[in-house]
Amino acid sequence: MACLLKRGVVPLTPLASRSSDESAHGEPCNGVQGRPRDTILQGSRHVNERGWADIMTEVKKRRGFFVTLWRLLKMIGFLARLLVMVAGSWIVLSRLFMPRRLPLPHALGGERRTFGFNGLELSYYVSGEGKPLVLLHSINAAASAYETKPLYDYFAASRRVYALDLPGFGFSSRPDIVYSPRLYTDAVLAFVRLVAQTDGPADVVALSLSSEFAARAAEESPELFRSLTLISPTGFGRRVRSRGSDALLGVLQAPLWSQALYDLLTTKRSIRFFLNMLFASRRTDENLAAYGYLTARQPGARFAPLYFISGKLFSADIRQIYDRLNLPVLVIYNRDPFAGYEALSAYKERPNWRLVRIEGTRGLPHFERSRETCAALEAFLQDYAMPHTSAS
Repeated sequence: MACLLKRGVVPLTPLASRSSDESAHGEPCNGVQGRPRDTILQGSRHVNERGWADIMTEVKKRRGFFVTLWRLLKMIGFLARLLVMVAGSWIVLSRLFMPRRLPLPHALGGERRTFGFNGLELSYYVSGEGKPLVLLHSINAAASAYETKPLYDYFAASRRVYALDLPGFGFSSRPDIVYSPRLYTDAVLAFVRLVAQTDGPADVVALSLSSEFAARAAEESPELFRSLTLISPTGFGRRVRSRGSDALLGVLQAPLWSQALYDLLTTKRSIRFFLNMLFASRRTDENLAAYGYLTARQPGARFAPLYFISGKLFSADIRQIYDRLNLPVLVIYNRDPFAGYEALSAYKERPNWRLVRIEGTRGLPHFERSRETCAALEAFLQDYAMPHTSAS
C-alpha cells in the first residue's frame, strides 16, 4: 500500500481486500488462497523440525531408560557376587573355626536323669519334694531346660519339680531325624507318664511353642495332668500358622550351607539380639544368653531348630485343641514379638480358663518379672477349684 501511494496510484480495490495480500510490514506478497508461500514453506520446515525434535527427545528418553536399566543390572550383579563371596567366606570360616563340642554344664540344680523314648535318650532335671510340677522349655535355635530356671528354682522349695530337655536340645539326643509336633507331643506324654508312675498326675507348665505340644498331650491323656499353664503361648494370634514349608526346609537343610546358617543364627551376638527382643527392657539375662551359646555348640544342634525355623513344628489345628481342654488352664502373657493374642479374649469367660497379664514383659515374664509370674502361678495352683478326675 505504501508503494502505490508513493507512485501516486490510487488503488481501485477496497483497503480491506488489499490488506489481506500484504505482509505484516505492508509489502506486496504473492500468496495462495490468502497465505504467503514463504509462510507455508516456513511452517512446513517448522513442523518437520519439531517432529525431529520430538523423535530425538523420545530416543534420548529411551536411551536413558536402557542406560539406567543396565546400570541397575550391573549393580545387582555386583551385589550378587559380593553376597556369594561373603556367604562362601562364612561357610569356610564356619567349617574351620566354629566349635562343635564345647563343655556343657548342667542347666539346673538338683539331679539330672535320663530315660529312653523311641530310641532316643531324653534328659531331665528333678529337685524338691511335694506335688509334681513339670516344666517344658520353648523351641528355638538355642533352647534348653535353662529357660525354666526361675520357675524351677522358686518351686523346688515347695514342690517336686521336673524340667525336661526336649528331643534335639540340651543333654537329650539330637539325631538327624524328622522333628514334628507328633514327636514332641509323644515326648511330653512319655515324660508325664514317667512322672505319674511315682508322683501321680502333674501340674504342667509350658513355654511358647511347647504350649501346643503340652495342650495336645493333655487333650489326648487328661488323666496324666492336674492342670496346664501356658506362658507366652503360640496359637492365639489372629491367624493360626500353617504347618510350614517343605521347600523352605529343603533349602535350610542343604548340606553346603546348613551348618553355616545355623552357626550364623547362634553366634553370641545373634543369640543376644533375639533374646533382647523378648525383654521389654531390651536387656537380656546374660546367663541365659551364655548357656544358649553353649548348648548351640553341640553335635547335632542344628537339626531340630531348622524344623522350627521352617515352620514345620506349628499345628494348624491348635485352636481346636485349646477349645477341647477341660482341665484347669492358666495363661500368663503380655506382648510378644513372635506370638499374637488377638483370639485369647474368647477364652476369658470359660470357667476352667484363667488369663493373667504380666505388664512390662515381652515373651519371658518369668525372667523379667519373676516374682509376679511365680506369684500368679502359685495362686492358680492353690486356687483352681476343678478337682482332678481320671478319664473313664
